[in-house]
Amino acid sequence: MRSRYADVEPYVTKDGSEIRELIHPSVHRNRAQSLAEANVAPGARTALHRHARTEEIYYFVSGAGVMTLGAATFAVAPGDVVCIVPGTPHCVENTGREALRILCACAPAYSHDDTELL
Repeated sequence: MRSRYADVEPYVTKDGSEIRELIHPSVHRNRAQSLAEANVAPGARTALHRHARTEEIYYFVSGAGVMTLGAATFAVAPGDVVCIVPGTPHCVENTGREALRILCACAPAYSHDDTELL
């Protein structure tokens, strides 16, 4: 299967980030995971949330921000990678002047139903 960035329409997730599902079972017929690009606008922050089942890996592509992961808060920049285990509260704030771009790998695949706003 193949997906092209230009062909994927973005949408806003429950946490408030703009997402492009680059590969997702509901569209591409893969089985167990998803890969998306998230964009957080300058000055914006995603809602604090957690996932009961999904493990996420965030790879920060561009921009600057602050990540809340459980009780920890730390700066994030291009090249940083964060693993978010199921049940861990998390959010991201863009502290820079350009979009904060994040590649998000999720297993199992991302689902609004598995997102609990806190």
